[in-house]
Amino acid sequence: MTLVDPLSSLARARASVLRTSTAERVADAVREEVVEGRLRPGGRLPEQALCEALGVSRNTVREALSQLVTERVLAREPNRGVFVAEPDADAVRDVYRARRLLETAAVRDGEAWGAQAVTRVRAAVDEGRTAAGRDDWDAVASANQHFHRALVGLGGSPRLDQQMKLLLAEMRLVFHRMSEVRAFHEPYLDRNDAICVLLEAGDRTAAAAEVRRYLADAESQILEAYAHL
Repeated sequence: MTLVDPLSSLARARASVLRTSTAERVADAVREEVVEGRLRPGGRLPEQALCEALGVSRNTVREALSQLVTERVLAREPNRGVFVAEPDADAVRDVYRARRLLETAAVRDGEAWGAQAVTRVRAAVDEGRTAAGRDDWDAVASANQHFHRALVGLGGSPRLDQQMKLLLAEMRLVFHRMSEVRAFHEPYLDRNDAICVLLEAGDRTAAAAEVRRYLADAESQILEAYAHL
């Protein structure tokens, strides 16, 4: 596993990182690479390469990596370095436990619910269908992340949005463990659409109930796959 491709996209985040020169910005940039699937489980993150890609000091990178280790996005191995985490079945259960609480509440009770917020949900649905149409299933997986981020966006809370970023980073690492990306993600294109239709109709209670069923089904699928690894 090399860091060549992620480094090129991390370099694009350099301008925003330099504006603040904070470890938080570096952590955000690295976390986003995980969410978008460009950093994969088990990949090593050399400090010097990150410094050069983002144009920040080694101390800043170390602080950012420590934060991501605490978030369970990365893992530190003594005498070896820092690696992208490889979530186990217990991590899957806990992530879905948190997602059921967070996503269903945002959909049912979120204070930012309205036409503009629902439009962002629809945009993520359309993004997924477009990616499927060109047979780009990694892009479908990314669109699915954007869909769930948009659902939590209905809550209207920056703190909830930040928490969802952490959960989605772990989720993308989980998805990499699924051997058949298309077989896993394709059925959820229609389910995402169905949830969006309920939101567009203003039926938030039914949408929240569907989100809960959806997450329970996805968790069961993933845990079954883990059992056969």
